[in-house]
Amino acid sequence: MMFHVFPAGRMCSLRRALLLWLVPVFLLVGAASAGFAYWSYLRMASTFMDNQMELLAESMAAQEQDIALPPLTRERVHKLGTYVVQVFDADGKPRFSSWPESAMALLETPGFQDVRMGGERWRVYTTGPGKAEASRRIQVLQSGEFRRHVAVGQAGAAIAPVILLLPLSMLILWCVVAMVSREVGTIARQASAQDEHSIAELPLDRVPREIAPLVISFNSLLTRLRDAFATQRRFVQDAAHELRTPITAVGLQLENLRGDLCTGAPAQRFAQLEAGILRAQRLVDQLLKLSRQESAGAEPALGPVNVHEVLHESINQLITLADQRNIDLGLDASRLPAEAAMLHCPGSDLRSVVDNLIENALRYAPEGSVVDVRIGSAQGRLLIEVEDAGPGIPPELQGRVFDRFFRVPGSDAGGSGLGLAIAQAAAKRCGLRITLRNREGRSGLVARVETL
Repeated sequence: MMFHVFPAGRMCSLRRALLLWLVPVFLLVGAASAGFAYWSYLRMASTFMDNQMELLAESMAAQEQDIALPPLTRERVHKLGTYVVQVFDADGKPRFSSWPESAMALLETPGFQDVRMGGERWRVYTTGPGKAEASRRIQVLQSGEFRRHVAVGQAGAAIAPVILLLPLSMLILWCVVAMVSREVGTIARQASAQDEHSIAELPLDRVPREIAPLVISFNSLLTRLRDAFATQRRFVQDAAHELRTPITAVGLQLENLRGDLCTGAPAQRFAQLEAGILRAQRLVDQLLKLSRQESAGAEPALGPVNVHEVLHESINQLITLADQRNIDLGLDASRLPAEAAMLHCPGSDLRSVVDNLIENALRYAPEGSVVDVRIGSAQGRLLIEVEDAGPGIPPELQGRVFDRFFRVPGSDAGGSGLGLAIAQAAAKRCGLRITLRNREGRSGLVARVETL
């Protein structure tokens, strides 16, 4: 079974992974340091105090007369660790004790021993029997609890810096991971800013060494993607140019044959053929527009554009299509004065947006109906609406009609499926947004263009 450093789900995070792995290590190191410090200080203190006890006991045993020692209190014995001195005769009878409360008898075995008496631990050193009969034996006691407190205090003093550094190191770790996350987030934002019109390699100057291979691989993918888009654009442009001339020639030949056809079935088939040629011509024109729109380095110049003028030019160009289908195409510009209807954008892109929306409305609206174009403002934003009386678009498909070559099932308008895709791309370059909605209470569609 493979082991994963990053858990699945919400815990899959570089910051959480580092904290989950390093914090227990810090705690384990702190606990181990505390234990080692306690053991080492306990051993060091015990060795030092044992030497003092032995020196005191042997020096008193070598004295010919007893030395009077001041009596001790319980506080001095247990809290200050003062030695308790007991003097015994050679036969083990007690002669003197600096702490009379101590009822410990003489231990037979000389040397150091750990003794528990009355629920308390004691460290005891007992001198050996003397050479003479009148010799004394000395027994020195020290509280084991005092020794433990000394070791704990020294260990605590030693471990205190580690305990203080633990949250500081965790904070530093959190900040470092946050900075790394910000750098990774910057790389992600640079990657998300790429689109088919401007694909550039991600910079590697501030990329961590561990993440650099991933960014290099992503740059290689971007390079291949850029080449693929360039190849696609060249193919579309070349195909459109190559198809335009023969399709135009076929159209001219059909115009020449029109007068030679008889009425009836031949004329009907001729009309179907002519409709197919017109659709192919329109598709080629749309492909050429798309290739020019996506061609690299062909950024149109920005400048002030009067929306009133653009709408009038578009309607004048498309009025012929409206007359062919007996559609009343009108413009309502009374809601916004001409001097207020200004946009700073490429004029060709705004014209592409307006042309495609009005042309779509004319093609999908039934013959003899009305197509209204309105310009106005709402909440400080400029609005353009194109309303028709066509079949509308099902709500679940309104987001997909902006995809290339997508056509609403059952549509018989003969479109290429590129008009709205071209309009959407041009609107984004103009800082505009296109939304679609069906008319309430009746058939038809409203295409709305508004500034962001």
